[in-house]
Amino acid sequence: MSRVRPGAASREGALPYYLRKVRRHVEWARTEGVARLVEEDRLDPRARARTAVRKAAWRRANHRGPGTARAVYVVGLQRSGTNMLLRGIDEAPEVEVRNENDRRVFDRFRLRGDEVLGETVRASRHAVVLVKPLCETHRVGELLDLTGAASRAVWVHRDPVDRARSEVSKFGSSNLQALRLVAAGEGARTWQGGGLSEDSLAVLRSFDLDAMTPHTAAVFFWVLRNRLFFELGLDRRADVMALCYDRFVGDPEGQMQRLCAFIGLDYRSAFCAHVERRESHGRATLDIDPAVMALARGLASRLAEVS
Repeated sequence: MSRVRPGAASREGALPYYLRKVRRHVEWARTEGVARLVEEDRLDPRARARTAVRKAAWRRANHRGPGTARAVYVVGLQRSGTNMLLRGIDEAPEVEVRNENDRRVFDRFRLRGDEVLGETVRASRHAVVLVKPLCETHRVGELLDLTGAASRAVWVHRDPVDRARSEVSKFGSSNLQALRLVAAGEGARTWQGGGLSEDSLAVLRSFDLDAMTPHTAAVFFWVLRNRLFFELGLDRRADVMALCYDRFVGDPEGQMQRLCAFIGLDYRSAFCAHVERRESHGRATLDIDPAVMALARGLASRLAEVS
């Protein structure tokens, strides 16, 4: 009887995932340009090395002990500008950034577990540990409670149509596929269905997903995931702040100062030096189902009020 080496099965199962990941990056480089891919995913080893050196120097100079760092969670929906935000804050040497591709804390963009997260925050010798658990956005209240009263969360949201355009450009019909899976009752085993209320599920099932376009699905997905901000009562928590990407790119200095005041950092102009000040995208209007668009605009207005 043949014997399988320990871990061989898991590695074989992981192989298709990594092949798909490589293919996605090749396609993104082709359609969006290598420079943009390198910038967004922080793939330049020189920039990463410079950042690591600055942070190591800060640790040596400040002698902070384990258990003194404050956790800050950046949550929301993918393609809402969270990478831009982390790239800016990563300029602060007193901040330890744990993005969703950090293998110590994440496995395929999901947190490895509350124990790993808690140990990482407690072991840090920085002032702030910035974590981006987008796939656990629906658990942000639990994560805040896990890491203590000093923890903070920033819920980043973006115009639903602009976000849909970006989502479909990079991930195709993935949101539509996720909606169909959730509507079929399989949402419990996916992050896309995590935390959705019975009311949200009822709204989802009232639409004909077979006839829905990828762009309409991306807007609908924006609605379902951003409804959680209010359904979870995060609008009533003093340790959670809503941050609008569109306002951020219109006034990067002002919005970054607001963010720094909330999470307890001294503002520096370097935090937003990489942000190109601009208005919201002015490209051609997408053909979105009017009923879905009405849901999105209503929710966007509520988010604007608390942002």
